[in-house]
Amino acid sequence: MQNAMKVTILGSSSALPTSGRYPSAHVLTAHERLFLIDCGEGTQMQLRKTKIRFAKINHIFISHLHGDHIFGLYGLLSTFSLMGRENPVHLYAPEKYENILKSHLNDFDINLSFDIVFIPLSGKDPVRILDDKYLTVTSFPLQHRIPAYGFLFREKITERNIIKECIDKYQIPHVRIPAIKKGEDFITADGTIIKNEEITLPPPAPLSYAYCSDTKYFKRLASFVKEVSMLYHETTFDKTKDDLALMTGHSTTLDAAKTALNANVQTLIIGHFSARYKNIEPLVEEARTIFPETYPAIDGQSYEVGNFTGR
Repeated sequence: MQNAMKVTILGSSSALPTSGRYPSAHVLTAHERLFLIDCGEGTQMQLRKTKIRFAKINHIFISHLHGDHIFGLYGLLSTFSLMGRENPVHLYAPEKYENILKSHLNDFDINLSFDIVFIPLSGKDPVRILDDKYLTVTSFPLQHRIPAYGFLFREKITERNIIKECIDKYQIPHVRIPAIKKGEDFITADGTIIKNEEITLPPPAPLSYAYCSDTKYFKRLASFVKEVSMLYHETTFDKTKDDLALMTGHSTTLDAAKTALNANVQTLIIGHFSARYKNIEPLVEEARTIFPETYPAIDGQSYEVGNFTGR
């Protein structure tokens, strides 16, 4: 049975944090593993508030090198070391960040107790950056003022589920079960062919989560996140701030909603709200005029990917 995929919002504000919203940081939980996506200031505090275990974070994804997405990383890495961490951290970030990080650690005399495995992000096309037993992660280019990247986490298709009652009914040897779960029919001792669909159930549809941080609207983006279960898309401004969004390389409510609609996603979560908005409900309502299944990113809340009905 597949594990749930869940996103916990640690920060939903844009460059300026507010009293109720921290800068960008998400944790994706998938198959009992934790993936930290962006690491704005205050991420450590939010991890503690949401009772997320530091030691289980082995992969960190940084979308781009603006402070509200990365200033929390230095403190987090230092804390890992102070806690005696030995497992390596896999860090996925724009390629120029490797030297910046090394310089910072050296300047502040931070000697980490663990290795950092740096995976550089670059290019103008999607690139698979992680591939393991359970899922793949693909980075894709965004259009911001500096190089920026989104991330698509997609579960792999699992094997079919054998119906337990059929094992006894047809006297299926356990040695045959792996092949049946892969789709083979079963042949009984007297030569009768039992079709696979009679003795197995299809696996759950793979879940997927896409993270689109700072970006202006561009049509190609929808093709990168086609039909994902849940799309997080930055929504820094309301629809009246089109010119400002274009100038700063950000998106409006309607930009995010259009991408979700064109990509035929299941659920849209909007965030990265400008500090000018004390009440974000009007932003959600604007996006819903184009994409009804839109919900706000709220600090401290978790969202079940593929099984989210709103709150």
